[in-house]
Amino acid sequence: MTPDQYKTELHTIRGGNGIRLNVETAGRPDRKPILFIHGFSQSRLVWRKQLESELAEQFFLVAMDLRGHGLSEKPRDSYGNAKEWADDLNNVITALNLRRPLLVGWSYAGIVISDYIEHYGEDGIAGTNWVGAVSRLGAPLVDSGFLGADFLSCVPGFFSENITDSAPVLERFVRLCVNGELEMEEFYLLLGCTVVVPPYVRSSLLAREVNNDAVITGMRKPALITWGDHDRIASELMRKHLEGLVRKEGRKVSNYRGSGHAPFWEYPERFNRELCDFRESLD
Repeated sequence: MTPDQYKTELHTIRGGNGIRLNVETAGRPDRKPILFIHGFSQSRLVWRKQLESELAEQFFLVAMDLRGHGLSEKPRDSYGNAKEWADDLNNVITALNLRRPLLVGWSYAGIVISDYIEHYGEDGIAGTNWVGAVSRLGAPLVDSGFLGADFLSCVPGFFSENITDSAPVLERFVRLCVNGELEMEEFYLLLGCTVVVPPYVRSSLLAREVNNDAVITGMRKPALITWGDHDRIASELMRKHLEGLVRKEGRKVSNYRGSGHAPFWEYPERFNRELCDFRESLD
């Protein structure tokens, strides 16, 4: 692809309760759509290695900033209602006229995807890709041992308004997302995504008490589970639990040896190839 073909377009779409959402697109709208949903305290920029790849030649790629993240609106009190999260995805799908998109959700986005399916069902999507994703929040997540101890040690610092306390924690969180060292440019990109999320948003996100296991058990569309075997944020127990929830018919599992929590960033060529194959296999 030429540099011009890597160009993306930004959109402002009203989500649940009228929240302004920032959405980035790449590729041709008449191609099969893929909707990327980032994780906790990150932004659409984590999908740069997908939007700026040959995937944009074959598909219509859409990456959204979740409410409270990136360039989206950051209200103080709009994070506890599952219907509003579901409306966010539904409104993006509707506004961009996405015809049965594949939903690709990283980490916290497992909750966003299952919130959507709970309220809107699966008729409007082609399938799902769960990338180091979780099905629970709050006590249902922590008490099950589904989160790594290194991540849990960061929690108090996530909520601090004191930069002296929060800065080293946010840096540690970014490093926990991968196995090994990031290039300096990559580190500061991901750190920037983290820093622009206000502490009150991080607090509200982790304050939710959610168990969406039953929603996932009821899913019938094809699902791809993608996991790094050196994930220090979502534990191996979470992966096994998620595999047990998704019905065997139509379920695919891809384990990335040597990868941490973000295989799409650490192994983009393989991730993009598998994503392409999975999307092409769907209606």
